[in-house]
Amino acid sequence: MKINYKKLLKVLFYTLLFFIVNIKLVYSEVIKKITISGNERLANETIVLFSELNINDSINSEDLNNAFRKLYDTDYFKDIKINFSNGILNIYVIENPLIQSINIDGVKNKTILEEISKITKKLEKYPYLENNINDQKNLLLNIVRNTGFYFAEIETKIQDNNNNSVNIIYNFNLGERAKINEIKFIGNKVFKNNKLRKIIISEESKPWKFITPNKYLNEQRIQLDVNLLKNYFKNKGYYNVLINSSSAKVIDKNNFVLTFNIKAGKKYYFNDINLNVSDDYEEESFSNFSKIFDKLKGKAYSLNSIKKIINEIDKTALQKEFIFINAQYQENIVDNNKIDIDIFFEETEKFFVDRINIFGNFITEEKVIRNVLIVDEGDAYNKILFNKSINDIKSKNIFKSVTSEVNDSDLKNNKKIINITVEEKATGEIFAGAGTGTSGSSISGGIKERNYLGKGIELDTNLTLSDDQIKGKFSVINPNFRNTDRSINTTIESTATDYMTSSGYKTTRTGVRLGTGFEQYDDLFFNIDLSTYYEKLETSSSASAIKKKQEGDYFENLISYSLTLNKLDQNFQPSDGHITKFSQTLPIYSDDLSLENSFTAAKYHSVNESLILSSKLYLKAVNSLDDDVRVSRRVYIPSSRLRGFESGSIGPKDGTQYVGGNYGTAVTFNTTLPQLFTANENIDFNLFLDAANLWHVDYDSSLDSNKIRSATGISVNWFTPVGPLSFSYAVPLSEAKTDKTEKFRFQIGTSF
Repeated sequence: MKINYKKLLKVLFYTLLFFIVNIKLVYSEVIKKITISGNERLANETIVLFSELNINDSINSEDLNNAFRKLYDTDYFKDIKINFSNGILNIYVIENPLIQSINIDGVKNKTILEEISKITKKLEKYPYLENNINDQKNLLLNIVRNTGFYFAEIETKIQDNNNNSVNIIYNFNLGERAKINEIKFIGNKVFKNNKLRKIIISEESKPWKFITPNKYLNEQRIQLDVNLLKNYFKNKGYYNVLINSSSAKVIDKNNFVLTFNIKAGKKYYFNDINLNVSDDYEEESFSNFSKIFDKLKGKAYSLNSIKKIINEIDKTALQKEFIFINAQYQENIVDNNKIDIDIFFEETEKFFVDRINIFGNFITEEKVIRNVLIVDEGDAYNKILFNKSINDIKSKNIFKSVTSEVNDSDLKNNKKIINITVEEKATGEIFAGAGTGTSGSSISGGIKERNYLGKGIELDTNLTLSDDQIKGKFSVINPNFRNTDRSINTTIESTATDYMTSSGYKTTRTGVRLGTGFEQYDDLFFNIDLSTYYEKLETSSSASAIKKKQEGDYFENLISYSLTLNKLDQNFQPSDGHITKFSQTLPIYSDDLSLENSFTAAKYHSVNESLILSSKLYLKAVNSLDDDVRVSRRVYIPSSRLRGFESGSIGPKDGTQYVGGNYGTAVTFNTTLPQLFTANENIDFNLFLDAANLWHVDYDSSLDSNKIRSATGISVNWFTPVGPLSFSYAVPLSEAKTDKTEKFRFQIGTSF
């Protein structure tokens, strides 16, 4: 007889399923009554709610175990007993003590105290658990140590209130703040200390640096310094750079030497860059990237270049509606110092966003974070856009950390829940600085806030005092107005300039400006402002006739716009690339109908790490539609663009006073000199050639001084114990008879 095994297995399966169901039914009983005992604070209904059991529920031993676990997970109970008999569910509990209050002793600094209080408030009115207190104690230690109190200690006291509640007392012994006495860079570091010191955030402690917190030892800041150094070296071609250690050595009770041990390794160059497109996608959609790859071949490896290519490929993929893919790349070293890049598409899991949860934003409004998100609830989940959203949140620089996780939805198979957790940080900053030199002295200070009232709005207040000018400014910036990727800025400013002694006049200019800015295309930025100003021009008896004629009050309504193309490798201390900017100011309704046009450009080229060539161009023109251009709006050549001549002492001259011109131009050529004083890591030398011209006087053509002024010389940037010192020695090559030359110039400044 032939046995039908398939039919037999089917019979056995249904038989087993019948027994399992009936066994559960046999051992299941219905809850007829629930009794709660032992509770002092929590209501019976609350405990029943925690257990997730209800009258008329059919339960078995597994349900009782689940109820026990759920009650225990609330942290409210020290002991729990559950029994079920004859339809009656008995729940007996012993409650954990409640934390009535948490007190802080030994901390007088208000800022640190506020930061600590934000943490301790989270446990007040919650159950007392020793593990939670230990975790919070460690967190508080990290907070005070990151403010410089590296040797801080905390003693924890538990005060019993005799009503099943406790008070927690944290007694801080902060000690002295640990300061960075010296910063060292050792090893095969390629670049000079002077350059590397400008890359990191940490600063050396000096007696006059009484504001900046960067002088204190901070482990998180040091780790940020390491990352900044790594990225800098990788963007310069040092693919295998290692920052072996960042160590802090104690030299006395509260002073450290911070040392970065760098192994730059060899320099690498791009070789072949290939984009592998599978048959599922049209290769023509990505054909334009081959030109980009060809341009990069043979150039120094740059991490930024790789990231930019990947972002562009991702953007192209999204434009072609390839939603569920992600561009990845592999790097392979060939020929000892060359790198092949293989770029390919990775298929991602196809699902949609069910819900986005945001945690940890106790100060920042949730909409500030959600407005940054490109992927929203209900959208197809795209890893490219999601990662960009997280990076955009981080780039706001208002959170200490931003983490995310993607979990399965409980209800729908093809949907996910995204959890984003942020950690708030202090976003206010007080700054001050001072400088002096041959052109005069100045002092400045101000307050900045990057997250006003938790709305993501930036505030900036600053005041600058110099020998002949006082300037104050208050600005409010919304970097992403109504989720449009456009910034909105409002600025109120006032400037008082006194040239009575040198030029016979002084002005007071006060006004308000409203503007917006955005990135129109890749690296092309557009800004536009509307402004209203009131200016008062006063003259002395020594002023020229035209200045006396222009004395009075002026009211202006202006519109200004600018276009900036930024192709620099980095905005701070660039070594490759170029940047150009055109700007124009037009009168809408004004007592002075002057039109202002300006154009600036700069080009950088790195021959090697130490030899950098650069050139800069400056063009400016101011013309009036109805009358002569007001003296305060005329063109003057900035002193930084023409060394070898006194500031404001070239060009057309009316009697004894320099009156500026309607047109001005300047060009600068500069090269570093890496072979001078190579043993001194804190000095940089540059050879320069400056040339400029300032011409045309609309009210009197006889005063014109159309002649090219030029000078060549050497400039030095020296990081001294007092602060950065820059000085130059220039030899004028061509000049007008009325110009005042200045061969030696220096400027020293510092921050506090």
